[in-house]
Amino acid sequence: MKRLLSTPRPDWKEKIASQGLLYSTTIMPDGSEIDYWHEGAYYQFDLAEVEMLEKVTEELHGMCIEAARHLATGAMGNIGISAEAMKLAAGSLARNEPAVYGRFDFSYDGVNPPKMLEYNADTPTGLIEASIAQWFWLQDVKPENDQWNGIHEALVAAWDKQRFGIEGPRLHVAHIETEESGEDWMTAAYMRDVASQAGWETVGINMSDIGWDYRQHRFVDLDNKAISTIFKLYPWEMMMKEEFGQKILDWPVMTRWVEPAWKMFLSNKALLAALWHLYPDHPNLLPSYLDGPNGMQEWVAKPLHGREGDNIRIHAKGVEIEQPGDYGAEGWCYQAWSPLPDFDGNRPVLGAWVVDGESVGVGIRESDGYVTDYFCRFVPNIIDAPAPSNG
Repeated sequence: MKRLLSTPRPDWKEKIASQGLLYSTTIMPDGSEIDYWHEGAYYQFDLAEVEMLEKVTEELHGMCIEAARHLATGAMGNIGISAEAMKLAAGSLARNEPAVYGRFDFSYDGVNPPKMLEYNADTPTGLIEASIAQWFWLQDVKPENDQWNGIHEALVAAWDKQRFGIEGPRLHVAHIETEESGEDWMTAAYMRDVASQAGWETVGINMSDIGWDYRQHRFVDLDNKAISTIFKLYPWEMMMKEEFGQKILDWPVMTRWVEPAWKMFLSNKALLAALWHLYPDHPNLLPSYLDGPNGMQEWVAKPLHGREGDNIRIHAKGVEIEQPGDYGAEGWCYQAWSPLPDFDGNRPVLGAWVVDGESVGVGIRESDGYVTDYFCRFVPNIIDAPAPSNG
């Protein structure tokens, strides 16, 4: 893997906006702006690297399912959710309720084995830039090359598979209207697009506008139509703390949720400790524990429900970092310190996308520091191999 410089397209802002990526800049704490979409560089993989990363991603996904089964037993505690929520997630897993997508975050320097940092398999974002925007960048800038990116086609196929046995399928797609960046709205809109291509009738709705029909014991939309299948971009652990969530606990199979309740296990940092417990010394895992650093001299403390780097604490030689945020009361996971690789001052995280259990592409975010937070940059990728022939 290499990081190579590139000349940005003069009309790149207009192009990515037309492709659905509506925010191209990030507002810094001091009021200044930085480019979120960054095409002044790109990362180049060789084909062998991509094949290795795909294999690792799919192996880890299977291991995560086994780790979820272990968490479902309660052997590692309540992982920051109630006993009722644990029972709901365990039942969902036992029923093998279908899922669509997730995103691993890897640290990888192009030399050493990739290390799993976490798995967001409940509400992962960064989808449009990984699926659509960087593909069109490739066509404009590097059309002779291929890209590790089959995300769009895989999502359409996954939603087509979800229609099995459903006549006249209607999919509600929900997000939180109070999210200010627009990222959740964009992701929800993109999910409506791929589901529509797969044959679903889609209906957009705000989470706060979902109602409850007490007579039918069903969730309903603003037109009082039953919500049978819903994609929701709202974390399960938050849903479980609300009156809304109690209805799901009381009537767990009246609505099909995507992602399903068992994703509570995969989006929780306790997953990291469960993996290390089940697969100690695995080359793609980092030592991780729930009861403290456990003798590790250098470690990263991650809140079990944390997102976007909030409340991360790093304790390592020459590095003491504590990120602000509102997480931590739910508990912590302590993971061995494995600093992100340094490419001329740029520290990338590989977001490896999984759709229907298969590795389908990567989106790379990079930052100047050791924590990939709200102020990171998205950088496109290519494979150092020719684009496949259409013939």
